[in-house]
Amino acid sequence: MGFTREQLLAYSDTTVPDLIGPGCRLLFSGINPGLWTAATGAHFARPGNRFYPALYTAGIVDHLIDASDGMTFADRNALVEAGIGITNVAPRATAKASELSADELRAGGEALVERVHEVAPTILAVLGITAYRTAFHEPKAAPGPQDRTIGETQVWVLPNPSGLNAHETVDTLAAAYRAAAEAAGVRILPAAGRPPAPGPG
Repeated sequence: MGFTREQLLAYSDTTVPDLIGPGCRLLFSGINPGLWTAATGAHFARPGNRFYPALYTAGIVDHLIDASDGMTFADRNALVEAGIGITNVAPRATAKASELSADELRAGGEALVERVHEVAPTILAVLGITAYRTAFHEPKAAPGPQDRTIGETQVWVLPNPSGLNAHETVDTLAAAYRAAAEAAGVRILPAAGRPPAPGPG
């Protein structure tokens, strides 16, 4: 599936439902939906995004998910059964996260806290240090586990998997996500028999 620029722009300001099932242990929060995600209804769907290759490389899921055409039932089930959930800090879809205002991020942070109280995962992992600092009023926050908790939920800040984040590779993302998954009690699958995730990085 492909989209023209005009088709994608038609999804500006729309929202995408959370992917959260029962027994969510590790709740990943992106910054906000991109336009490809809004068009397909699947989180981290844009080709080149390294979220699913990182999950696979980390051993969090047993197969490489391709969400570029949308999320299949089998793929959604694999995430839910692994105890993985996906949400966003801000709900509004944009071409770039930089289009969000600081007020939107702060309002999104408040809404995310409420969502975490409802879901009660072991760990909330916010993917993006800059967005986290604004949304949670913590300008000096560093990546990794935070002192902050939301109820019983621990808060971590992990790297954003966007292809625009050139400092990270699939392997470095996988290491960060695996550490959070292990701390959340997510079962990590053995590397034996799993071929490397394809793609750049």
